[in-house]
Amino acid sequence: MMNTEKELRARFNPDGSVLRMQQLRMLELLDFVDGVCKKHNIPYWLSSGTLIGAVRHKGFIPWDDDLDIEMMRKDYLRLLKVLPTELPDQYALQTHETDENYIFIFGKLRDKNSFLSETNDYDRIFKYRGIYIDIFPMEHLTKSVAWLGGHLHGQIYKQLKKKNIDKKTLLKRVNRIYSFNHHISMPVLRFFSRLFPVKEIRHSLGTAYFSPRYKEEIFPLAEIEFEGKLFPAPHDTYSYLKRIYGDYMNLPDLDKITPHFNKIEFFK
Repeated sequence: MMNTEKELRARFNPDGSVLRMQQLRMLELLDFVDGVCKKHNIPYWLSSGTLIGAVRHKGFIPWDDDLDIEMMRKDYLRLLKVLPTELPDQYALQTHETDENYIFIFGKLRDKNSFLSETNDYDRIFKYRGIYIDIFPMEHLTKSVAWLGGHLHGQIYKQLKKKNIDKKTLLKRVNRIYSFNHHISMPVLRFFSRLFPVKEIRHSLGTAYFSPRYKEEIFPLAEIEFEGKLFPAPHDTYSYLKRIYGDYMNLPDLDKITPHFNKIEFFK
């Protein structure tokens, strides 16, 4: 197994490769969000594979084709208010409010000067389909409540997997489920969560990610090097990553790595 950074870069993301170009475009998006968050005092942190990449590779995992950040839900809602006022022409904030067919409960910041087609094909109904970074809201939830929220929202993905439905019917079904969840199911679940507060912090209601985080591992935020720059990170990255991924410093089977996208185009 290859294990040096030079060998990994040569195999997966050498300079000039499509993946490396995608990573650098995502880094530009992260830089922009970082600036907006600092300007408006909105705390966030690198998460998931992005954080593993920072710890293990001081940048992207060489084969990684996405970028994730997290923030508490109250800060996420603040970001959704201020980000549109700061957006340059080449970027788009994607939420259900800016793209009525966007069905995720977390936001994406999209680059409009590119096109990306994902392997799961959920994005076929989206308005914005450029390279993106994910912005995940986090809140205090029990695993059972988080699971129920994920199950309810998962009904949308079941509809999207049906390829024999005409687009008009599909969109009607998808938006009906989203509206019901957004206005009824999730507020009820969130109300019960407030009645029985817990220490665990999880992705907001409606995702399929249930691994817990803890306030004492995240705050106060530290900084970590990522692609030659410093970005916010949980101050106890070891505990944060160990519980979610186990021995995260070991490389996976490099022959079984598959991309998340089918096609990428760059317009500028």
